[in-house]
Amino acid sequence: MFQPAEEMRDPESLERLQLERLRATVGRIAAHNPRYHRHLGAPAPGDLAALRDLRTLPFLTKADLRDAYPFGMACGGPDPVVRVHMSSGTTGAPLVNPYTPADVQQWREVMARSLAAAGVTARDVIQVTAGFGLFTGGFGFHYGAEALGAMVLPIGGGRTLLQLQLMRDLGATVLAGIATYPLRLIEVARQEGFDFARTRLRVAVLGSETWSDELRGRIETAMGIRTHDLIGMTETGGPGMGVDCEARAGIHVWGDHYLVEVVDPETGAPRADGEAGELVVTTLTRQGLPLVRYRTHDLTRIRSRERCACGRTGVRLDRFGGRTDDMVILRGVNLYPSQVEARLLRQPGFGPEYQIVLEHDAGGGERMVLSVEVEAGAAGAEERLRRELQDFIGITPEIRRCAVGELPRREGKAVRVVDNRGMAPERTGTS
Repeated sequence: MFQPAEEMRDPESLERLQLERLRATVGRIAAHNPRYHRHLGAPAPGDLAALRDLRTLPFLTKADLRDAYPFGMACGGPDPVVRVHMSSGTTGAPLVNPYTPADVQQWREVMARSLAAAGVTARDVIQVTAGFGLFTGGFGFHYGAEALGAMVLPIGGGRTLLQLQLMRDLGATVLAGIATYPLRLIEVARQEGFDFARTRLRVAVLGSETWSDELRGRIETAMGIRTHDLIGMTETGGPGMGVDCEARAGIHVWGDHYLVEVVDPETGAPRADGEAGELVVTTLTRQGLPLVRYRTHDLTRIRSRERCACGRTGVRLDRFGGRTDDMVILRGVNLYPSQVEARLLRQPGFGPEYQIVLEHDAGGGERMVLSVEVEAGAAGAEERLRRELQDFIGITPEIRRCAVGELPRREGKAVRVVDNRGMAPERTGTS
């Protein structure tokens, strides 16, 4: 453990600390951002007599942060802003997160905890394949590795052939990056005759995307490693909010820094432990952009509040099962890309790459075209997959068979769904 006293804090002590830090967060907002304080209903810190009183405050949404672009909800006060990171802004104004010196230090600590929970030590060589820049990933891994005293290979995104060469030549033992990038490494390694067994690689710490247990199994088998699921986002200060430990019995949330709830995605009502819903996060130690009841869109459940076999205390979450904003509604049926991925990777003969295209058919109805890569000689694979999706999801897609390597690859997050239903449908006949 990186900080055993904090990671194994007893529940009563943790609750007292959380309440103290929640009040301090509300006080900081009140002192440094009147607009944000009005959004909360102008509470005084003393109005929060217990942690359950957090539920009396309104939710914060991605739209709220976008409307405040760039610094309309910042709360730095007298603390200098020494860094900004931001989201891509592909679906609207980017989300800008200003970092004070204390924020950078906090990020360093939670990332070091997360890496240590995955079994990383000062003896490791950590190959960082996440991008460096406005994206938070690369810097978070770098800070955490340095805090542990490990050697860092800050390669960043892309250049897959170089990644493989340096992995072997420089003795990387830990791979860090986004969840789907190992698929590209595996593919290029196969093309080049690269053998992961001849490297020192043993662990991968992956995040930034929802990835299924089936994809995890494919990566671990192909690379001969053990993977760990890291959570966090630009809004919360980057990756490091939590990770699954070597016991892999749920994702540990660092409760002295983040307070989590799970709510009904439709009504916002609290969900009981064990019930699936949307993750809501309140940051307890972030200064530049503190979050109070931020709706993340991530779907999970509180798995346990008991002490883990690793000795850590606090809340553990299930691995994320999708995002509310990734949900597809097709002909009245709700589905998530992760459901399609899970059924796909359970079938022999398919590669892990796929793309879902939603569009109108010639009659003005809706259809789903699922493009998949099928290995040579995999007879009947498409029909088996079609039956699986019909039986388990209730959708019978049109399946487009592609050769292995035909679907486009991205060095960043994979694009799994293309929704063309906003386009006018093609019509047949004459007018």
